[in-house]
Amino acid sequence: IVGRWLLSAKIQISSGFSRLSTVMWVFGYGSLLWKVDFPYKDKKMGYIEGFTRRFWQASHDHRGIPEKPGRVVTLVPSTDPKEKLWGMAYEIAEENVEDVSKHLDFREKNGYQSFSVQFTPKDDQAKFNLKIYIATEDNFAFLGPAKSEEIAAQIYESVGPSGKNTEYLFELANSVRNLFPHTADDHLFELERLVKHMCSASCTTS
Repeated sequence: IVGRWLLSAKIQISSGFSRLSTVMWVFGYGSLLWKVDFPYKDKKMGYIEGFTRRFWQASHDHRGIPEKPGRVVTLVPSTDPKEKLWGMAYEIAEENVEDVSKHLDFREKNGYQSFSVQFTPKDDQAKFNLKIYIATEDNFAFLGPAKSEEIAAQIYESVGPSGKNTEYLFELANSVRNLFPHTADDHLFELERLVKHMCSASCTTS
């Protein structure tokens, strides 16, 4: 089932990405910006259009637990169809396509689906379609919007098998700030500010 708000977006379920494909590119916009735990052949900085990053997805398996889930990012359609969502595209070598696909399917199993979306490289090379994982509004772990203070408190309090939810937030904010300094991500940086205030001197922010 695809989220209703994706029906009008320029996106397709990535059934076309066969495990036997000789070429695969994967787009990272969340933890894949700073935690790339698979082999890749090349990477390109660039953007997709019409989406915005939001901490609207629960994490029961990485940055929280079922009884106390954390919050991680997914993408939702922007009110501006031309809005640029910057991220990193990774090219997977032919011999690694099957293993990396299986690895990412497992890593993103908590409500994410794979789709195909058009990617524009920063260096103005030709656009191409790539694979992206998005948690749509009708998945079991979708939390949706909330007040920034409520989201920040949930992030501050959550810990899971992959570590503190605060680490996820701070690593993502640092990655976006350093990789895409021209990008304004008010949602992300407001949460970073609120959580850092909660952490005070007792919380690691690096």
